[in-house]
Amino acid sequence: MPPDSRIWIYQADRKFSEKEEREIVIKSKVFLENWTSHNEHLKASFDIRYGIFLILMIDEKHASAGGCSIDKSVHFIKQLEKEYALNLLDRNIFAFKEDGKVRLVRRAEFEKLLESGTINDNTVVFNNLVQSLELLANAWEIPLRDSWHKQIT
Repeated sequence: MPPDSRIWIYQADRKFSEKEEREIVIKSKVFLENWTSHNEHLKASFDIRYGIFLILMIDEKHASAGGCSIDKSVHFIKQLEKEYALNLLDRNIFAFKEDGKVRLVRRAEFEKLLESGTINDNTVVFNNLVQSLELLANAWEIPLRDSWHKQIT
């Protein structure tokens, strides 16, 4: 996929089991093979990172995602949520790295960890608002000081 590919990052509220991840890979492949916008097939791909993040991506030079195709992807995500008892749409769960591992906490706990100094400007956080493959590579895992998360302090 080219660096300017459009992406959507869905962060789970827990790590996928190995079995779940294998099944989600298969289901994602099937979904992407059939994903269209205005009856035109989307050149799409996906990635799963850390067993927590499902990233959908499309090359909009080929065909761009419209409202209906985005709705289809959200419907797919909601199906995964239901089938695996996951939450992939909760924006009040924050991800950060602690001792090299990804930790997930609710916003209130994140704020407490900031206040206590457990999380600081150097803590790596995940900026799930990035919208291109290039930004995923360069601005997704970043120190808190460089992220929108800093606004919480």
